[in-house]
Amino acid sequence: MQRFFITILAFMSLLIVAKSAFAEDAPKYSNMPAGIYKLDPAHASLVWKVSHMGLSDYTARFTNFDAEIDFDPSAPEKSMVTATINPMSVKTDYPFSDKKDFDKKLSTGAEWFNAGEFPKITFKSTKIMLDDAQSGKMTGDLTFLGVTKPVTLDVTFNGAFEKQPFTGKPTVGFSAKGLMKRSEWGFATYVPNIGDEVALHLEVEFAQDN
Repeated sequence: MQRFFITILAFMSLLIVAKSAFAEDAPKYSNMPAGIYKLDPAHASLVWKVSHMGLSDYTARFTNFDAEIDFDPSAPEKSMVTATINPMSVKTDYPFSDKKDFDKKLSTGAEWFNAGEFPKITFKSTKIMLDDAQSGKMTGDLTFLGVTKPVTLDVTFNGAFEKQPFTGKPTVGFSAKGLMKRSEWGFATYVPNIGDEVALHLEVEFAQDN
């Protein structure tokens, strides 16, 4: 048992040292090379929340989406971001999947995401404004259910590596969150019992191929 605890402590020490070394090596975005950075899907999540009868915020996610940044480190506000979401990839963790395929109902139902008629959700940035070196706002056109309207996200720059320790690639990481009123895209099913306002939360890493 003593040997086990010694091993755990040694492993934790190594993690702390590695984390400190990584943090020291992590540059500001201004030091990163310009160009196209593509989403690393293994380190990306897109979660949405909506009120369920005022009792809880029902939480679900999309598991299949792609994005890229045309990154300008000398003038980040001139960078361009595009993204595509597959509405068939909605995951709700519905507990009775043996009785009903709830995810399929949401993704294909005409009163829900209607993926048969609208197989893609897309986003294209139109404006990026920096608040400071670590945060800013990104506005873009969100096309959903055939309707295109602007959405603004609060974006936090988490960090970057000129050579990410595990891949050796230039890599940047961001968090983003925002709100949208789904009825503005013609999606008013069960409003107000299911909330009109949807909260979006993204955690994403982008890597550049050398």
